[in-house]
Amino acid sequence: MDFGGISGFDDFGAGQGDGPALLGRERELSRIARLIDAADGDGPRVLVLTGEPGAGKSALVDRAAAQATERGRRVLRVRGCEGEQDLGFAGAHQLLRPVLGGVDRLPAHQRDALRQALGMDPAGGAAAPDPLTIRAAVLALLLDAAARRPLLIAVDDAQWLDVGSLDVLAFAARRLDGEPVALLLAAREAAVPARFDRDFPHLTADPLDRAAAGRLLDAQPQPPTGRMRSRILAQAAGNPLALIELTRAFARDPGGAPPMTDRALGSAADALPLTARLENLFAADLPALPAATRRALLLAAVAGTAQLSDVPDLGDPEIWAPAEQAGLVRVEGGQVRLRHPLVRSAVQQAATFAERRAAHLTLAAALAHEPDRRAWHLAAAALGPDAEIAAALAESALRFRHRGGHAAAATALERAAELTPDPGERARRLLAAAESAMYAGHPQWVGEIAGRVTTLTEDPQLLAEASLRAGWSLAVTLRHDDALAFLIPVAESMATPAPALALSALGTAATPAYNSGDPRHRHDIQRIDGLVAPQPDGTDRVWTRAAVHPFTDRPQLLKHLTAAVDTLPDDSERTLPGLVTLGGAAWILDETEQAVRLLGRARDHLRSAATAGANCTVAQALALAHFESGSWDAAQAAAEEAFWMATEAGADNVAVGSPILQATLRAARGDHIGARARVAEAVRGRDLRGSRSLYVRHRHALALAATAEGDHETAYGQLRATFTDEARPAPVHYHASLYHLADLAAAAVRAGRADDARTVLGAVRRTLEQPRSARLAALVHRASALLCEPEDAEPHFRAATEDPAAARWPFELALARLDFAEWLRRRRRTAEARPQLTAAHDTFVRLDARPWTQRAAAELRAAGVTLTPADATVADLTPQELQIARLAAEGLTNRDIGARLYLSPRTVGYHLHKIFPKLGVTGRAQLRDALGRLPDPD
Repeated sequence: MDFGGISGFDDFGAGQGDGPALLGRERELSRIARLIDAADGDGPRVLVLTGEPGAGKSALVDRAAAQATERGRRVLRVRGCEGEQDLGFAGAHQLLRPVLGGVDRLPAHQRDALRQALGMDPAGGAAAPDPLTIRAAVLALLLDAAARRPLLIAVDDAQWLDVGSLDVLAFAARRLDGEPVALLLAAREAAVPARFDRDFPHLTADPLDRAAAGRLLDAQPQPPTGRMRSRILAQAAGNPLALIELTRAFARDPGGAPPMTDRALGSAADALPLTARLENLFAADLPALPAATRRALLLAAVAGTAQLSDVPDLGDPEIWAPAEQAGLVRVEGGQVRLRHPLVRSAVQQAATFAERRAAHLTLAAALAHEPDRRAWHLAAAALGPDAEIAAALAESALRFRHRGGHAAAATALERAAELTPDPGERARRLLAAAESAMYAGHPQWVGEIAGRVTTLTEDPQLLAEASLRAGWSLAVTLRHDDALAFLIPVAESMATPAPALALSALGTAATPAYNSGDPRHRHDIQRIDGLVAPQPDGTDRVWTRAAVHPFTDRPQLLKHLTAAVDTLPDDSERTLPGLVTLGGAAWILDETEQAVRLLGRARDHLRSAATAGANCTVAQALALAHFESGSWDAAQAAAEEAFWMATEAGADNVAVGSPILQATLRAARGDHIGARARVAEAVRGRDLRGSRSLYVRHRHALALAATAEGDHETAYGQLRATFTDEARPAPVHYHASLYHLADLAAAAVRAGRADDARTVLGAVRRTLEQPRSARLAALVHRASALLCEPEDAEPHFRAATEDPAAARWPFELALARLDFAEWLRRRRRTAEARPQLTAAHDTFVRLDARPWTQRAAAELRAAGVTLTPADATVADLTPQELQIARLAAEGLTNRDIGARLYLSPRTVGYHLHKIFPKLGVTGRAQLRDALGRLPDPD
């Protein structure tokens, strides 16, 4: 059997009431739902589901059966059994048992043949029944059952069905067109029965992507953290059962895992202990292999390389033949490829320690010409501390780091520390390992390494460095106070003896201080900053001051930012921290284009390293900058990248923030239902009161969704929550809240809450009296124009729309232009309104901001402007109508669309009758061509 489902928490990717969640299987669930609905509609009646062992095929079959039952279908099930492969019609008997009462309604010759084939006739017949008669009888029995209620035939582990049953199923499958029957058949990818391998549609349950794999780990009772999380993700390679079983195994015995290794070092990928269940799936045939083949597999597994030339005496094809026949490896072109990383683990687990050590020593001797790999194999074979091997590993780490392989460097240094006899030197190597793990983007691993330093030394500076790394490991989480409890004391104690270290601690502390929004933390950072003497490299100071006091002395901050950017070193390793901190400072100061350039360069540095794209915080900051600059597709891609990296690293600040940004994008493009669902999923189980920046972004996303739906009262309520509910309101977050003043004013006007919004605007004016960015100035002018007396609005509207710098934030400028045009048109200044409306409409169309495109289009028509057909099409469809049209164009039935959108099939039909004339079509078959004129959804 295959297992990949999890239970005990809310659904993701499944319809209501569909049972436990199957993370990362939205595509498969959607395709299976269409198969189920085909039983009383159009479409293929057969689907072959394939995947590797543990991919979750059985869970998908179970889900299909549950969905079919809920939709009024009858379900007949059969599961192949290895022990019954030689029993003729054993599978058919299992499948037909619930409907065998209908046998007597069959024609006599079919009835007798089927009874005899299934062993129901004790006397037996004079001769073996004709195979065609048996197959026809089974088909007739199935169709008889389907005539009473549509039928789903669910077949699992088809690779183990007996031949007779497979023949019967294949015969029936080819004759289901037009019948109220659907057949779902699941089989292992490498063992699909010949009768089903080509003639029917296939659906592969691929390995889970990184984000879904991380979320599956988080859903376990004891989710792994730190380096163990990375090891499990790497070894499971997206296999759901492996993710679950490895997590359970580690939870039962956290100390049972071997030391961390790294393929870049020439050794095996982390060989975590496998459960018996995983061994049975991935290496059940291993004990039966010849001794020479098992030795060859062990050397290949320990080597962690696919090149046969790297493994001594393994070039003989005869050695590999049994392993190939067992499906464990594939050998071609001088390479040996193991079927799955878990095969490597199973091979190593089956060997004794002495056998593994001998394999490492054999490889170390063979790799004398490759010092890095030789050092690792010697380290793996070491029986205790060894200064010479430790030094060799430390030298390897330096070479890895120069090549950008920060994770490999951290791994080598951590193992070097374990082999180092001197405690002081061991502490220094652990700190170096923590620094490399930091650059690799593994915060929990950093925290684990740093925590071990405190037991090895009493040197104040080494302990301060350990606290700095521990604080950094928490800075990307929602534990802002805990992070600052490490970082603030380091900065204060090192302000005089080690100012560079103090500034590094302050720069790191600025991130949780900003995310927290608590004024106490900002005060502490400002106070300690004053204790540190000026330093030649002001990079950390620019970020610190911008993050903590973005509206104080802005001109001086911009001057320092420009100078710091101009003096960035060329060396990539030394440049990366500067790119990240200066990119963040540029974003805070509304130098958005500069932020995109700097953060984009930082991302490129990370991608070119061996630990590709390892820093989720960079990806999230870049996504925010892209969104604000109007590059929404790039923002979506960066946010998705940030999310999967955050789920791997355990960086929950990004794991929450990234989906909030994705929800904001969905809302801006008119998908208010999807936006709210994404927000709810992101914040479920989270208390954002201690993370004010995320709290504000969360409220803004919900407000944008309400605005897209036309619910301005709700939108105002959400935006009003970003300011305190006091006689003199204050921003909930000293920076983030202020950027929603204009949207607050717009919602207030439409919701009849202008007086309250004026109170908010008036209360925060003093904060905004200091020199401010062109962006913030435009937003304040837009808010003022909307809330002031109508006769006083024009100067504010012109200030919001006529500053050339405002074009750097196109969505915000388009909103101001739309508001200004509406104000002009109400005063019968239609000719002046048209250019504003046209510019706003063009921006909304480019961004695919559908609700605002509709609104601008309606204003243009009212102003006497004739839109092109394509523009009219975009404007005339509501977001919900567009969703329904797209799903119908994909071939989904009304029932299937209704299940997706929580509507009745009748309501879906009603919407389609409104959609067709808007798109200029007469039926569903024309929808795909008509929608080709529209932008693709996210």
